[in-house]
This record gives sequence, C-alpha cells and structure tokens, in this order.
Amino acid sequence: MTILVTGSAGHLGEAIVRRLRAGGREARGLDVKSSPFTDLVGSIDDEAFVHDAMSGAKAVIHCATLHKPHVATHGRRRFVDTNVAGTLALLEAAVAHGVRSFVFTSTTSAFGAALSPEPGEPAAWIDETVRPVPKNIYGATKIAAEGLCELVARTDRLPIVVLRTSRFFPEDDDNAGVRAAYGTLNMQANELLYRRADIADMVDAHLLAIERAPTLRFGRYIVSAPPPFTRDDVAALRVDAAAVVRRYFPDVDALYAARGWKLLPSLDRVYDCARAVRDLGWVPKRDFAFVLDCLREGREFRSEEALAVGKKGYHDELFVDGPYPVTG
Repeated sequence: MTILVTGSAGHLGEAIVRRLRAGGREARGLDVKSSPFTDLVGSIDDEAFVHDAMSGAKAVIHCATLHKPHVATHGRRRFVDTNVAGTLALLEAAVAHGVRSFVFTSTTSAFGAALSPEPGEPAAWIDETVRPVPKNIYGATKIAAEGLCELVARTDRLPIVVLRTSRFFPEDDDNAGVRAAYGTLNMQANELLYRRADIADMVDAHLLAIERAPTLRFGRYIVSAPPPFTRDDVAALRVDAAAVVRRYFPDVDALYAARGWKLLPSLDRVYDCARAVRDLGWVPKRDFAFVLDCLREGREFRSEEALAVGKKGYHDELFVDGPYPVTG
C-alpha cells in the first residue's frame, strides 16, 4: 500500500518516511523542498500537481504546513493558500483516487487563547472538548483545514483522523526568555510533563491513525506525552508546579541537579492525550518518567529518530535576535 506523505522534507514528514521505508513499506514523499525523503517536489496548492501525486496512493499523511514561526515572514494569504487550499486540494484528490485513509497533522497551537488562563486562574486542562480560540493566522488556518477534513469525511465518506500534535521539534524554544533561562534539553524534558512528545511517538500515532481511520470514519485527537498529573492538580500547577512534580517524582531534584537543570515554576496548561490512547491504541514510550529513568541510567532520552532527523529550522535566513522572528 503506497502512503503519500506531504511535508517529507520537514521534521515529522521525514521521520514518517524514514520509518515506513525502514519497515519495507511504500512511501511517497512530497514537499516544496527537495530532500533525500522527497520523491515529488511541488506545492500542495497546485491542484494538478496534487492530483497526479495522489495516483496509486491508498493512504495519505498530510504533514505539510506553514508553521507558527512563519507568521512574521509570510502573509496571511500564503497561510490560506498552503494550509487551507492545499489541504482541500489533497482531500479532493484523495476522494477522486479512492484513498482509504487520510491523516491530517494539526496542532495544539490551534487552541490559541484557550491555552493562556488569566492570572490567578488554574492551569488549563486541554482535551478535545475545549473550544479553540485561534490567536494568529497559523491557528486559524489549521482550524479551517480541520473543518474541511470533517466536511469531506461526512459528505464524501473519506475516513479521516485529525491529530492535534504538541511540540516535537528539536530546535531551541521560540521564546527568547525561555531560551535565556533554560537549556534546550532541560526545557524539552520539562515540556514532556505537559506539552511535548518525542517524534518517534508522533510517528507511531500517525501510523496507528492510518490503520484506525476506516473504523473511526472521523476523529480528532490530541497527541502529546501522557502527563503525570490529574485534573485535581491544575490549581497547584499554576502556583507551584515544581512542588507538584516533586510529589510525583521525589528524586527529581537530585537528578536535575546532576545536570544543572531546573523545573518550571508554573504551568499554564496540560494536554490530555487519553482519547488518542483509547481510540488509536497509542502507547507513547517517552514521557517525563522515561526522562528520569534515562537520567538515572545515564542514557539519552531522545529517540534515535529524533536524533537522526535533527534540527532543520523554519527559515532560509538568520535573524538578529535569535532563530525565530516571533516569540512565544
């Protein structure tokens, strides 16, 4: 079965193509940029190109997108052309070619303002019942594309799974204040408590979604490492997150001190992946407990796939104040 993977020159697309090819499965990579994992170079908003690229494919994993770091370098129309019109072109081509499963990579960033409680409010517990409130064109176009997926699943009977992915990029944080206060690995370990997943676990979720889509018909799922917390922790997490983490992991201070790391003083949100675990059969392997096990044993907590894909960046230019022209 040929699987068309869009965004094959990007972090997730490359990781998916790597995994498929390593397992002897037929993967067709598509991207606007050439790469060792890209078979077809072109834009997803080119309907004729997309229609031809879809020929023979039985499943689609649609990762290609303009990301949040592009907000300051690309106009809103470019976001609409790529993230909305490009997704529609793929959906219509998938229907025309009789594709059996379609997986759309969305983002937890689409929740937007829902992720930022007012001062004094508890941390937000984010599951699929939370209504997105996009705060930039990136989030708005991803939500619009999700809506197209739901429409096509209902009217054209194309089985579709939408995965709202949390952070998995290996680059430094996009917030200058965070970069100044925390080392990259320290922050990525902290994020596995509430807003990150290893790219290998992300690949697992996408491949499971391909298998489950025909049964689910349509589903929308948050994909992030399982948090160690419960809903009862949200007030304390906003006031003193480190104390909550210590309650669950009593030796965290000693393990962190050995690396010169520190915990976050406050968390503003927690992503709940329980529905993805239940419906997709997803079993993520790398959570915060795994990180601490690796620290105890002196092992690398990032997956081999994360290390192999490495850093790619998002722009062809360098910026004076850091790797991104936007912060936060």
